[in-house]
Amino acid sequence: MLENELFAFLDATADAAFSVNEQGAIQSWNNAAERLFGYSSSETLGKSCYEILHGCGVLGTQVCHEGCSILECSGGETEIPNFDMQVSVRSGNRLWVNISTIVWRNARNQHRLVVHLARDISRQKKVEQATEEMLQASRLLHKAATEILPAASPVVQLSEQELHVLKLFSEGKNSPEIAKKLGISLQTLRNHLHHINQKLRTHNRLEAVMHAIQRNLI
Repeated sequence: MLENELFAFLDATADAAFSVNEQGAIQSWNNAAERLFGYSSSETLGKSCYEILHGCGVLGTQVCHEGCSILECSGGETEIPNFDMQVSVRSGNRLWVNISTIVWRNARNQHRLVVHLARDISRQKKVEQATEEMLQASRLLHKAATEILPAASPVVQLSEQELHVLKLFSEGKNSPEIAKKLGISLQTLRNHLHHINQKLRTHNRLEAVMHAIQRNLI
C-alpha cells in the first residue's frame, strides 16, 4: 500500500523518476521518465537499469551494470551523491542526465526501494565542451605564438596605416573588406602587408598579427 502511494507521488513529479528494488529490477517509471527517455513503463518494469539506459560516466566508463554499486551502498546510512551520466534513449541518441538518489524503506524497514530522479543536462554539457575546446584552442595559439615568433627580436616601427591593417585582420576581416574600408586597392593592401612582414621579421599575415598582439602593438 505504501509503495503504491510512493509510485503515485513519483508520477506527480516533474523530474524523470524511476525506482528499483534490491535486485535491481525497475518497479516504477513515471510519465516524465517516459518523455525523457522515450521508453514506456510497460517496456521497463521488471528490467534492470543497465538493460534500458546503458549508462556511462563522464570518463566513458560504464556506470549501469549488473551488481550496481549504488544498490550496494544504499543499504547504509551514507548519503548517495548526485552524479552525471550519459544514457541511451529510445531514439538511439545519447543523452546527458544528472541523477539524484533517494532510498525509500517501508515502515518496518524490511523492504527498500532505490528511487532515481533524472534531469536533462545535455545543453549544459555542450556549453562545457565548447568552453573547453575554446580554452584548448587558446592554449595552442599561445604556445604557437611563443614557439614560432621571435619574442625579443627588434622591429622597425609600423606606420599608423600598417597598424590599422593589422588590427582589422585581427578582428577577422578579409582582404577585400579591409581594402574597401580603407579605400585602397588590393595591391596597395598587399604592399602594406609586405612592408609589415619586413618590419616585424615575419613571413605571413597570421604571423604578423600574432607578433603584433604578443608585442601589444594592436
